[in-house]
Amino acid sequence: MVSFVTRTQSDFRGVSGFGEGNLGLNNAIPTTPLFGTDGIRGRVGDLLTAPLALQIGFWTGIVLHSHAINPGPVILGQDSRNSSDMLAMALSAGLTAAGIEVWYLGLCPTPCVAYLTSISQAIGGVMISASHNPPEDNGIKVFSALGGKLSKELQAEIETGLRGTYVPAVPKLKCGRHYGRPEMVAEYAETLVKPLRSTPLSGMKIVLDLAWGAAVGLGASVFKSMGAEVVCMHNKADGDRINVDCGSTHLESLQEVVLEHGADIGFGFDGDADRVLAVDNTGRVVDGDYILYLWGNSLVSKQQLPDNLIVSTVMANLGFERAWNKLGGKLVRTAVGDQYVQAEMIKTGGMLGGEQSGHILCRHYSITGDGLLTALHIAALVRESGVTLSELVDQSFTKYPQILKNVRVEDRNKRMAWQECQPLMDAIATAEVAMGDNGRVLVRASGTEPVVRVMVEAEDAELTQYWTDTLVAVAQMHLAC
Repeated sequence: MVSFVTRTQSDFRGVSGFGEGNLGLNNAIPTTPLFGTDGIRGRVGDLLTAPLALQIGFWTGIVLHSHAINPGPVILGQDSRNSSDMLAMALSAGLTAAGIEVWYLGLCPTPCVAYLTSISQAIGGVMISASHNPPEDNGIKVFSALGGKLSKELQAEIETGLRGTYVPAVPKLKCGRHYGRPEMVAEYAETLVKPLRSTPLSGMKIVLDLAWGAAVGLGASVFKSMGAEVVCMHNKADGDRINVDCGSTHLESLQEVVLEHGADIGFGFDGDADRVLAVDNTGRVVDGDYILYLWGNSLVSKQQLPDNLIVSTVMANLGFERAWNKLGGKLVRTAVGDQYVQAEMIKTGGMLGGEQSGHILCRHYSITGDGLLTALHIAALVRESGVTLSELVDQSFTKYPQILKNVRVEDRNKRMAWQECQPLMDAIATAEVAMGDNGRVLVRASGTEPVVRVMVEAEDAELTQYWTDTLVAVAQMHLAC
């Protein structure tokens, strides 16, 4: 634990260049918490600026160094957004000012940073990406030395340093160095395919929508190395178009190309490639619930799923849960966010978990959600089954109609305290009574976007639509204004 003492910024002049006119720009720090459910994320130029990134780098370096058993580097990667270069250089400047050596990977998937951090002498990792958000946003994700998301306690220590009231007592540090290490990305790529060498994908035609993002340098090569015929879409690093009408959040063009090419399967990734959704050979979307069900079944058949347990979130479809229970399986739900899924998996000893949105974690092969890894294993699963993906889905379960709508609420205080809106709470209670055991309502504030999400799920599609429209109307009337 870092020892915190009250100090002024002048106490840190001479510590790796910290001082007035350099890192001492605390008036730029927002008063609201910076770290959300997946790091720091927001609009570049509004929330995320070079001065703020510089400070985040410095205090991240100080906190990671304070908790490290041995000194070591911080691994830094980024996606293809136009702002990612700027943020990478500012973060590296801050880290090196804190005396930290930086190993810079350049363009790579988020799970690449997590993996390389976990197997090296690194004291932590940082990924610059806003995941599935639009191009004008960006984010900073910090990983511990073990490759997992940084704990809330350490996030709080970084924010404490940023705000300048309390700072950790640290010795004077020398400046660190910045080294380009793009060759390390190949080491990560090898770990993706190594467990699947006995199940080549030769004869399969696979379409990859790489969303103009972080996976453009690896997607085609890892699938081709497994023998697949690959058709690529949106496969250049393009910061203006990352996630725009493509990838895991916009699967329409992927569906069209799968049908056009008569492909066996298609995969759509998000901007930093830590999530993936599939499209089967008929053009049907195969979301995270189906991926978990199919992969779970495969692991059960190999006696590799302890207690037949799958960890998912409150968003998991009731049809999935009830079908898994009928097979003798157990589904544990967490709050939305892969960090919560991962924490529950560690707590329960679960080996498979994930989210409907495509964050899938299999601890047999990875310490974090990994879109490329998941896609390779699902393709191998289809090959091993001897049938098409559409047949596997048909044999699995029928989803309950589920509608998710976002209500934009710019006022953060109102958004985060939506439960205090009595008209909305009354409407939710009425909907829950009306649907009974045949449906459910989930309302939550997003941790990554200025929206309140309203989800309704029921056996009856008309009932689902009715209560979704009703609750959204109430939320817009009382929260969005």
